[in-house]
Amino acid sequence: MPTNHCTSSHDSVKLIKFADDTTLIGLISNNDESAYRREVDRLVSWCSGNNLELNAQKTVEMIVDFRKSTVPPPPPSVMDSPITSVESFRFLGTTITQDLKWEPTISSLIKKAQQRMYFLRQLRKAKLPAQMLVQFYTAIIESILTSSVTVWFAGATVRDKQRLQRIVRSAEEVIGRSLPSLQDLQEVAVHQD
Repeated sequence: MPTNHCTSSHDSVKLIKFADDTTLIGLISNNDESAYRREVDRLVSWCSGNNLELNAQKTVEMIVDFRKSTVPPPPPSVMDSPITSVESFRFLGTTITQDLKWEPTISSLIKKAQQRMYFLRQLRKAKLPAQMLVQFYTAIIESILTSSVTVWFAGATVRDKQRLQRIVRSAEEVIGRSLPSLQDLQEVAVHQD
């Protein structure tokens, strides 16, 4: 069903849709969350009016608030079920945390890339030409390392960037050729957007 006409009516609340995922992001200022709450209610009503069922068990709320002392607002509800408040959630393969740290995402990317390094080593043992190893690396390992890189790279710690770069250096040793650094790949990705 087309959902193009399901939009937010308030500038401080954004509605993001991708496939069957919908994300509502509200900027709450001066402790006034009324616009955000109205948009949650509008989304629930729109779904009901268009015979779409929201899954209350998969619906979560995460509050990002850097003030020193805060009292979290009561969670909104969907179809009389309170929404669970979480400290992090996965959004299109990227873990977003309340403190906006990227370590969980980067650790996940490193784990996946390290698992695939095994296959790169196996291909080298099978004496594949270096160019084929580079192609394998680019398609199977580099694509993981750069997953959502434009989102998390600027906020990643130096330590996390070094951890990622170690994977690139390991691949260079296996292949016997230099490869683009993570910094270079991020710059290319930014200029493509």
